[in-house]
Amino acid sequence: MPRARALDRLVNAARHPFGKATLILVLCYLVFKYGVAYVPPLFGVRSAPVPASVLLQFMLTALAGVLIWLSEDEDRWRSFKEPIRAVLVEPDKGRIRMALLVLLPLLVGVLAYQQVKPRVVAPVGLRSIHPAPPGQITFRGRTMRIPGLENPLRAGAEGGRLRQAYERGKRVYVQNCVPCHGDLLDGFGHYAHGFNPPPLEFTSSGTIAQLTESFVFWRIAKGGLGLPPEGTPWNSAMPAWEDFLTEDEIWAVIIFLYEQTGWSPRTSEETGAAAE
Repeated sequence: MPRARALDRLVNAARHPFGKATLILVLCYLVFKYGVAYVPPLFGVRSAPVPASVLLQFMLTALAGVLIWLSEDEDRWRSFKEPIRAVLVEPDKGRIRMALLVLLPLLVGVLAYQQVKPRVVAPVGLRSIHPAPPGQITFRGRTMRIPGLENPLRAGAEGGRLRQAYERGKRVYVQNCVPCHGDLLDGFGHYAHGFNPPPLEFTSSGTIAQLTESFVFWRIAKGGLGLPPEGTPWNSAMPAWEDFLTEDEIWAVIIFLYEQTGWSPRTSEETGAAAE
């Protein structure tokens, strides 16, 4: 008999507008949170877990729909408010009010702690700013070996010829590179603030001063799309300049970068010694 009475009270509570609203919201949460794991894959693709921010948006949408349904009928809305008013006002509900006064702040505290507590997670993959270059690349259909590759414009280029290469590289830089890398070669061009990671700066000792000219040629020619996996997760936004510049123009702008900053490129011998 007591079980039958308890079942009747449970059924009556579920039929009450307040009980229906609560049941609907609980079901929505379970479906949004866990239901996607049991939905058969659509076109061979299974849904990804729902992020907490998206789950919150779904629940707010569901809550708005439930409130609209409750308030469209005056009697239903009045019945929905009765249990809330009874808990807040009636003298015999004092124990319930006291329990809510304790449990609600405790629940908020637990949720806040769950958001800020430290978690043990697998480390993310580290990004290499200067990833190792490939053994060879294809530049406009021609295969070029990167190790040991020298700048052909430097061969016998002294005095006037080196100056010509510098002036040509300066023109290429001003026409194509200033918006991102800046007119001071400091990485603060007009568009620099829109990129993550920001454009490379060339004035410090940690960038081109540590690189060979063949490495710089590879990075300019292939751009961000040519980065190996260790260059991710933030790929460079630099385009593949082999689609816009000739080989000589790339070598010329490399000469400009080193001459303008005062750095000397590393040689293949220095790179090999450092690796050993």
